[in-house]
Parts: sequence; structure tokens; C-alpha cells
Amino acid sequence: MDHTQRKYSEYKAWLQPKSSLTPKALRIRADFDLDFIHQECRLGLNRLWGEIKESAAYTLQLKIDDGAHEAYSLTPLASGFEIAGGSKRGLLYGVYRFLNRLATGESIDQIHERSAPQVDYRIINHWDNMDGHIERGYAGQSFFFAHNQFDYDAERITDYARLMASIGINGICINNVNVNKVSAGLIAEPLLSDLADLAALFRPFGIRLMVSVHFDAPMIVGGLTTSDPLDAGVKEFWRAQSAVVYDKIPDFLGYVVKADSEFRGGPEAFGRTQADGANTIAAAVAPFGGLVFWRCFVYNCQQDWRDAQTDRPMAAYKHFQPLDGAFDQNVILQIKNGPVDFQTREPVSPLFSSLTNTHEAIEFQIAQEYTGQQIDLFSLAVQWEEILTTEVNKGKQLRGLFGHEITAVTAVTNTGNNMNWTGNTLAQCNLYAFGRIAWNPDLTAKELIREWIRITFETDEHGSQTIEAMLLQSRDIYENYTAPLGIGFMVNPSNHYGPNVDGYEFSHWGTYHRADFEAIGVDRTSKGTGFTTQYPESLQNMYDHIATCPEELLLFFHRVRYDYQMKDGRTLLQYIYDSHFEGAQQAEALLQSWETLENRVPQEAFYSVKERLKRQLRNAREWRDQVNTYFYRKSGIDDEKGRQIYR
Repeated sequence: MDHTQRKYSEYKAWLQPKSSLTPKALRIRADFDLDFIHQECRLGLNRLWGEIKESAAYTLQLKIDDGAHEAYSLTPLASGFEIAGGSKRGLLYGVYRFLNRLATGESIDQIHERSAPQVDYRIINHWDNMDGHIERGYAGQSFFFAHNQFDYDAERITDYARLMASIGINGICINNVNVNKVSAGLIAEPLLSDLADLAALFRPFGIRLMVSVHFDAPMIVGGLTTSDPLDAGVKEFWRAQSAVVYDKIPDFLGYVVKADSEFRGGPEAFGRTQADGANTIAAAVAPFGGLVFWRCFVYNCQQDWRDAQTDRPMAAYKHFQPLDGAFDQNVILQIKNGPVDFQTREPVSPLFSSLTNTHEAIEFQIAQEYTGQQIDLFSLAVQWEEILTTEVNKGKQLRGLFGHEITAVTAVTNTGNNMNWTGNTLAQCNLYAFGRIAWNPDLTAKELIREWIRITFETDEHGSQTIEAMLLQSRDIYENYTAPLGIGFMVNPSNHYGPNVDGYEFSHWGTYHRADFEAIGVDRTSKGTGFTTQYPESLQNMYDHIATCPEELLLFFHRVRYDYQMKDGRTLLQYIYDSHFEGAQQAEALLQSWETLENRVPQEAFYSVKERLKRQLRNAREWRDQVNTYFYRKSGIDDEKGRQIYR
């Protein structure tokens, strides 16, 4: 392929052209009001087969049936094929699923499927700033904003909307939750008209826009002297301004709010509860069917490191569990999957097992803020499968809450204006997997990874198996050479990348490991900080006792001596030494595996991924040397295998 074609292949991600599929002559038949879906179906078939040939003998029928709103069915017929949906949106999802299954190489006659999403809202959160910079962005600049104004290419936005709709996304929040005075103005003119123009590009794909709003918008936008949510003037501001928003964008989905968190204003500054703050804004959008996604990432970010009792993971529960049932019906509490902050390993947030009268959204992070930043390979599908299959109550897995307490799935995205959207081509798999797992949390990591590979790469069996193995192993590899056994962080505070074992140890962020010459970890049991008491009794008992605590979370829940004997007979310290040496070796093996794929994957992807794997190997070696040296210097205990540790 020439340079332009390589770029096109990267840009189209999992919707790229296919040259190896055998075309079929057919006629597409659809009702008169399904023109857009008919067009998308034809566009997709042309992408896969080249220009399709008309044939009355074989008909692809597109129709609306009486199924659930977003449900679809794919059904082979005697002389054709039927794609049906419970609505236009459901039919569109059916078309994309049909095209994706064709792209995996399946025969059209073998495709048969009925499906409906398990949650109503599947949301992508952008952390884009209006100056064009993306907070924690690892794939270039924003493709929505530049120079504090809207600045986008309509064709690229359309292509992005198609990518998102093809995996079932139905809502996108376009701006950073850390709202500043400029982005606070997105709900007012002149920016509101520009927002409406953008919403029009997403609308045909069944995607509704949201924006993050500033809690202090009544002052910043409305010129008031307070943002107290119980103040009559504040309530009127939100009511009137929301009416303006919905007049411009009738299908606007709603607001995302980060309040009382990391220097953001919030209701607690006025002696009000989180429910007071959320309900005031929710009441303003309720007449229009709007939602408020209220983030639960609330904690003391000015903690004194000398304070050994305040425990950051406990904060969300303390703020929100006592308010269960106090939130309006159109408020959805947006809860991070773990109680800290998207670490390589942490337990499931106890809020999921303790809120029974409140709508919840689980928030994942596709952007690899603490998991390699799309430089180091990290398949989040593996992590998400573990999270979703974790017990949150006796006999009930987290994914069992989907469609009940959990009504939405959200994630911080990993996209930017790089040609291939995600910087690292292999990171596209995380974006694809999120949409699919948000639709169906029963899907396994292996299924998702295999599906993405078959859709994305035209490669031989060796190529497919190699990429699959790399992705499936990548999470364990990254964990091996970074922070061990759920301890978390140990990264550079400035950019959250690369090792800095004591980087946060004396900071105000509440992320401490408290290592000394004989032990490491925070005692979070009922006899320590009490964090385990936030879980149901069965989980508390498991986490409370070192013998029953899952070993991969050992240092999250317990303070452990270096000479503690692990289940395999090694001491804790020897485990740390071994895992870091092994992780660096595994990172080298990833690079070697990828190098066997030259001429088996597109050249552009081959060289860009190879360069990132080289950077990962350098990073892994630095992690290995810093972590092992740190613990040797703390303990004075040698590696029993005599490998090089810098003294």
C-alpha cells in the first residue's frame, strides 16, 4: 500500500476496507424513511466488498419491528437476509453489527443474532479542553476545540460518530470534567450555537451530546454572587439556562458534574449535601428528559501525610452511601470502578454494593493514565472482565447489577487527533472493547480481543495468534514490572508515567504505601482504617484476613512484612524482586513477538507499534531497577537469585 492508503487504514480503525472478502450480489430494500440507514449499510458493504452489484435474487431487508428500542435481530432468509431493529437506532446498531461480523470473515448465511443492550446509556467522556489540549491525552490534541473555540473537521466528526455508533455508544460528553471559565460557557451563547451544530453531526448516528458543567456556573455564566444550590436565584439560573440549551438542542442528553473534588466548587462549601447540589441541576433538565451524571470522585486532596487514619479509598462511600435514595430519578451517580483512581489493580468500589435506591453509572478509563499511557501495552478488556466478574455481594457479580442499579456505563476515552485516533494502533482495541462490553458485560476479554483483531487486521493465522497473545498477556506484564499486589501509584506525580516509588509518599493526595525497613502497605481492615467495613459482610471477612484476602490485592488491604510467606512459598520481598525481573523480560518478549509480524500487518502500524514497544521496554527496565533497588535499600535483604540490584 502507498502512504495514503496506510494512513487510511489506520484512520478507519475497525471500519477499514477489506480486500479478502468474497462479494455477494444483492439488493438492499428499506422503507422510505430509512434513507440514512440504507446509506450506511451500502457504504459499509462497499467498504468490505467494493461496489456492490444489484441482484433481485438476493435481498437484504432493513426494517423496524416491535422489539425493544435499541434491540436488533440478524436473520438469514431463504433468498436473502433481514436486519430488524426496534427503532431506527436499533436498526442502525443491527446494520453495524452485521457489517462487523462480515468483516471477521463470517459467511452471510451463518450470521444469526438477537441482541439488546443491558444498560440504557453507554457514554464516552472526553477530557478535552477548549484550548485544544486533552488532559491525560496520549493521542494528540482535541478534534473538537482549538484556541478556546470550536474547531473541527465535519468529515472527521462524522467518521468518529460512525466509529462510536458501530460499537453501541449513544452518548458523548465532549469536554473535560475539570471545567474552566471558558468551557463553563458551553451552555450559553455564542458557544451554544456551535454546540448545536456539532450535535447535528452526531444525531443521525443515534448519539446525544452532553457537556461537563461548572458547579459555579451561576456565578461564572449567570453573574450571580453565589452558587448555593438551595438559593432561589441559583435554581432559577439552572432552570432558565437549561431551557435555552434544550431549545437549541432538543435531544441534548444532559450534564456531567465534578463537584467538591480536586479544587472544584461544590455544595459542601455552602453546607449542603451532594444530593442538594445534584437535585437542583437535575430539576432544571427534568422537564426536557435530561440527565445529570454526578461524579462520586470526592475526597480530601489536601490530606496531611502525617495523618495515618484518613484513608482516601473510604471517601466516596462516606460522602454518598448515607444519601442513598435522596437523589432525583434523573440523577445518575458516576462511580469509578475502584475506590481510588484507575490503578493497575484495586478492588471494586464498595458503593456498588451499598446503593440500592439510586441510579448508578460505572466509570472506566480507556485512556491509560496509570496503565502505560498508550505507550506500554495494556489490554483493558482483561482488567474489565476481572472487575465485572468480581463479587459485590454474596453470589452476585458486578455485571449482575447492569440494567438494575447500574443504568449507565461510562469511560474516559483515549482518542485524539492523531491519524489513527489512539496514538498506539493496538490501543484501538481498548476503545472497541469498551463499547462492546458496555453493551454486553458477559463478553470475555478473549472474545473481544479476537473479534477486534479479525475486524482490524488482514493477517495470517500467525499474525492473529501473536497479537491475541500479546494483548491477553499485556495486563499481567505491566503489573509485574510496576507497583506490586495492589499497592498502586509509585509513579511520577507530574505526568503519572514511569517509576517514582516515593513520588506521592509525602504529598497531599492521600496515596501512600508507607514502606519502611521491614514492611509495606496500609492496614485497611476493620482493625486498621476500617475500609473493609464498607463492604458486605462476606467480602469484609474475606478482605479482613490475610489468609483469605486475594493475593493480588494483598498490599491494598494489609500491611505486610517483607518476610511474609506467599502462597507459593516465596517471601513477599522475593516475589517483588522476581516479578520485576520477569516483567522486564516479558516486555522484551512483547517486542520480539511484534517483530515477527513485519509484512503481516500494515507497515504504518508495524513501525509505530514497534517504536512504542521499544519505549515500553526502556520503561520496564527502569521500573525493575528502581523498584528492586528501593526495596533492597529499605530492607537490606538480597535477591536470593543473585541478580543485579543497584545498591
